This record gives sequence, structure tokens and C-alpha cells, in this order.
Amino acid sequence: MTLTHMTSPTAAANAILAEDSPSEMRVAHSNSTKPGKDLPRNDAPSDDPRWTAVSARDASHDAEFVFAVATTGVYCRPSCPARRPRRENVTFFPRPEQAEKAGFRACLRCRPRSVSGNAQSDSAKEVCRYIEQHLDEPITLERLGKVFRQSPFHLQRRFKAALGITPREYADSCRLRLLKRNLQAGDNVTRAMYDAGYGSSSRLYEKTASQLGMTPDKYRRGAIAAAIRYACADSPLGRMLIAATDQGVCAIQFAGSDGELIEGLKREFPFAVRKPDEGGLQAWIDALLSKMTGRELNAALPLDIRATAFQRRVWTYLQSIPFGATRSYSQVAKAIGQPTASRAVARACATNPVAVAIPCHRVVREDGNVSGYRWGVGRKKTLLEMEQRGV
Repeated sequence: MTLTHMTSPTAAANAILAEDSPSEMRVAHSNSTKPGKDLPRNDAPSDDPRWTAVSARDASHDAEFVFAVATTGVYCRPSCPARRPRRENVTFFPRPEQAEKAGFRACLRCRPRSVSGNAQSDSAKEVCRYIEQHLDEPITLERLGKVFRQSPFHLQRRFKAALGITPREYADSCRLRLLKRNLQAGDNVTRAMYDAGYGSSSRLYEKTASQLGMTPDKYRRGAIAAAIRYACADSPLGRMLIAATDQGVCAIQFAGSDGELIEGLKREFPFAVRKPDEGGLQAWIDALLSKMTGRELNAALPLDIRATAFQRRVWTYLQSIPFGATRSYSQVAKAIGQPTASRAVARACATNPVAVAIPCHRVVREDGNVSGYRWGVGRKKTLLEMEQRGV
């Protein structure tokens, strides 16, 4: 089965970037007072383990202490890429706050206040926050490189290694998420367009028609021009709902009752004209039931779903996992070329809108244990057991 008509990107980067780190603090001091002036002279031996870590730019100590340089008035994390100072000019502090109380300011290159133990992840989060705050301005790699004092090439490479998408793709996903929120809130298209950072209506329609699956004005009316048909049926996993536009299947859900299923569809498509199907979805329902009872799904089933660039890569790979087989989250991450993105892979699985059609149930923990399924771990185990029996 292929991802027919799957649209991109919305926003999900989201969850990998949900944490908010403290904003940078700066301590003002008069021109006549140098940072650290009242501190005792630093006569610590050069074989101090902290100095060894600083000399080696050892990132494993980034969360343990910071070092301040009297000649520059700046304090840094141990892994800071800046040139190493003389040992006699260095003072160590357990926390950034203590360095600032002594009159030092945070290094703009290594940003020690944002340290989480993962410098690459911290840097990506800083770039994301900058993009989010400047969506109404042109955001180029050259501009980001100047702001964060990195070459455009290295900034993009590190950003993509951390998130799986480029800064431009992230900016597009942020604009689209804001546009959807504004349209769903009832804003007219023009207001929603400018509030989301799109510079012109032509650019808006060019960028979003494929990502939304429809034009912005139709999305604002909840896909009124492409009504969503739905049907509920019994399945080995309980009651199942399948919904579709004229383009293809847009939702497959499971719940204990039809009421729960219809409410879930309403939350996903709050302004859509949702109509009970009159038999047209039966062939797709039969195909899904066949899959759950031991036969692989017909590869021709079309999908009409929205996805970020990263979600698209994950979901496409999931479709290649053989029937009855499983992969770990880390194996999926490596397979899509993002070996450190296991958590992002898990989030992509959790946001899959078409259960079974995109087989996120085939992704398990590293030790083989079953966990983390949007429709319940019990249903995931049942699916895997039925597939094993059908192999």
C-alpha cells in the first residue's frame, strides 16, 4: 500500500520541540567593574578534572558546571567550541546563575543556560524558537547562520540530524499549523494568511493547497466542498470507523462505541460536513477486516492524509515492514537515516490517523515488548498476534 494523496507538512515537529528552556539572562555591571573582580585569585592546579573537561571540550560535563573567563567577561559550558583561555583566567561555577551573580554574561555561541546535556538538541531548539518568532520574515540559512554564528551548511546539517527536517521545512510546518488554527477559529483567509506569516495570497495557495488537501477557504469551512463520508463496523478490535474524502481514506479509528468514534471524527474535522456512508466504503471496510484476520491489505487503498516531512518518511517506511514482522523504534530511525530520532519516530507512530492502513502497530520496543499504541496496547497485541497466525 502506498501513501496516495498524502499531503505535507503540517506541524508536528512538534513534540520533539515542546520543551521551553529559560531565556538568557544578562547581569548588568558598570564599566568600572570587571566580572569576577571580587573573586579570590584562581590558583587551582591545572590538573583539576574540570579544567581537563574544558580542555577536551567534553560535552558529558555540560550539565555539571560552567567556566567563566575573566578577560572576556563571558561564561561557557565545557564543550564550547570557542578558543580555550589561559588557565589562570578561568573560574568554575556549579550553575549559570552563580556566574551571572559574579558579573559574567552567557556565551552567545554555546548558550550555557539552555544546556540539557545534548548540545545538538539544544542548538536545534534555539533555532526552532527563533524561526517561530520570525515567521513573518524571510528566514534563510544565511540569516540563521549569522544569528547563531555557524556556517549555513553546518547549521542545516545539525538541525536536520536533530529533527529529521530542514529549517525551511520546519518554518513551513509552523506557518501551516498557525494557518489551520486561525482558520478553525473562524478568521477569514486573508487575516489568517498574514497572521501565519504568508506574504501573499498566491504564495499561500501555492504552499498550502497540497498540504491541506484543499484550498484554504474550503478548509476554513471544514472541507464543505469535499464532504467526509464515514461508516462504523464491527472488527476484532472492537468498533471501527473508516472515513474518507473524495480523494481517499482520511481516518481509521477504533473505540468501544459508535458515539466515541463519531466524536473522535468531529474533533479531527471540526467544521466538516460529516455524512454516514451509504455503502460506498464497504469494499475498504472488507479490505481492512481481511488484513486484521490474517491477510495483507490490498495495496491499492488510497489515503488522503496530512503529514509533516518527517511523518511522511516514517509512515512510508512502516508500509515496507513485511506482514507479520516487527521493527524497533531505533531500527525505524536508522532506516530513514535519522539514527538518533527514536523518540520522534514514536511520536510519528502515535499521530498516525489511519490505523492498520499504515501499520504503526508493527513498531515495538527494543526488547520486543509491546507498548505505545494510540488505540490501546491490547489492540496492538491482538493485531500482532493475528498477523503472526496469518503468516
